[in-house]
Amino acid sequence: MSRLRALLRRLVPSGGTAERVVKSAIWAMGQNAFGRILQLVMLLVLARLIGPTQIGLVGVALLALSGIKKFTNVGLDAALVHDEDENVDEHLNTVWILEIARGAIISGVLFLAAPFIAQILGDGNVESTTTLIRVIALSPLLLGFKNPGMVYFQKNLDFHKQFVYRVGGDVVQVVVAIAWALVSPTALSLVAGYVASDLLRLVLSYLLHDYRPGLGFSRESAGELINYGKWITGSSILYFLYSEGDDFFVGAFIGAAPLAFYQYAYRFSNAPATELTSVISSVMFPAFSRLQNDAEQLRSTFKKTLRVNAFISAPVAFGIAVVTPDFVMVALGEEWTSMVLPMQILAIYGFLRALGQTFGPIWKALGRPDLLTKLGALRVALIAIAIYPVTITWGYGIAGTAAVVTAIYIVPMMPIDIYITAKMLEMHWSETVREIAFPVAASAVMAGTVWYVDSLIEFPAIAELVVGIVVGAVTYFAMVALLEHQFHWGIRSNIQGIVASARR
Repeated sequence: MSRLRALLRRLVPSGGTAERVVKSAIWAMGQNAFGRILQLVMLLVLARLIGPTQIGLVGVALLALSGIKKFTNVGLDAALVHDEDENVDEHLNTVWILEIARGAIISGVLFLAAPFIAQILGDGNVESTTTLIRVIALSPLLLGFKNPGMVYFQKNLDFHKQFVYRVGGDVVQVVVAIAWALVSPTALSLVAGYVASDLLRLVLSYLLHDYRPGLGFSRESAGELINYGKWITGSSILYFLYSEGDDFFVGAFIGAAPLAFYQYAYRFSNAPATELTSVISSVMFPAFSRLQNDAEQLRSTFKKTLRVNAFISAPVAFGIAVVTPDFVMVALGEEWTSMVLPMQILAIYGFLRALGQTFGPIWKALGRPDLLTKLGALRVALIAIAIYPVTITWGYGIAGTAAVVTAIYIVPMMPIDIYITAKMLEMHWSETVREIAFPVAASAVMAGTVWYVDSLIEFPAIAELVVGIVVGAVTYFAMVALLEHQFHWGIRSNIQGIVASARR
């Protein structure tokens, strides 16, 4: 225990910007990894306890909540993080009032609109879906009162406190949801877990930061914050449309059970790649903001960040795609095999999303959050054009939906992202492609090797899954070592630098 405490003390973010970024990234990575593992364990247990149709109804409630939250996100925290002043206390009371009002509006709209949403997406279970939506409407009301001083966790790169806040809620959610489902195996168990987690996070927000908000409100402060955050609002709405609009489409046109298959395929395929690298967005935005006036340092930091991001996310995504059939049989059972092909397709989408989390923080740090909105609008338009004919008219179902969102990210969105970022950083686009190409090549060889080995053996699904993971890990690291030796990729020095910073 003494060694563990000593290690945790060393990992408390301190020192210069580079050292704080590394240590904060470790905390954020741990938060996302631990939290996602808890979430996936909960989903696996509930998948067997309550079944796909009940989980699909919860998906409808969460979809309604997510949609209204995205449409009312005015980007207040992003504006405070971008502010060059270290002390933003003058804005916090205003932020608190705005967030309370937003939470009340979201809860009220959800409560009143619940029957109409249930009629459209409830797949015939109107009464049950209405109840679920109205219960989950408590969450935004609770979080509206959270301590606005928590923005300093991100602004000052104090992610060890953010870890306690997020993971504490995750633990409560899992415990409440599973305990409830064991007594009463219905969709309400999962919703109760969400509400319980947000109640704990409200309490933790005041225990972890000593700022105490008051009722003061400044119209000037609100105008300043909203002026920056208006583009965050637009990008947040568009993010919902292109990241969850497909969920809405599946729920409305195909049904609750297919929605559960699609959402589970999405979560399991995207979780490792995007959650492990979402630290890029949360940690690198404040880090990039500090470097916004140092072009050379910003460019160098971006390339190193993208390199590590691709090094982590590429093998995870390719690995998931190749072991999905065994994973579904082992973890969920034969009832869930309809999600295999969509999950394999969405694994590649997860890799692209992970890469995208490196570009967005650069645009926001350089004062161009409008790019998120404008490119999001293009992406939504392309998905809207293609999703109905591929999914319904041509009869590809949820696999077609997955193919549409993935293909549009491959072309044209990813090339556009790369071109714009390279231009903003005054570097050639090939420098960005180089950082992505090496881990993609290594991961492709790994996936091919795992597929070939799997075709040669006839073991129980769980044994094939274990063999596939081991073979994949060995193959990937062997390929990484070869690429590092032959082309001086640079990932070795990056990892050594991260480890050295963490030890200080």
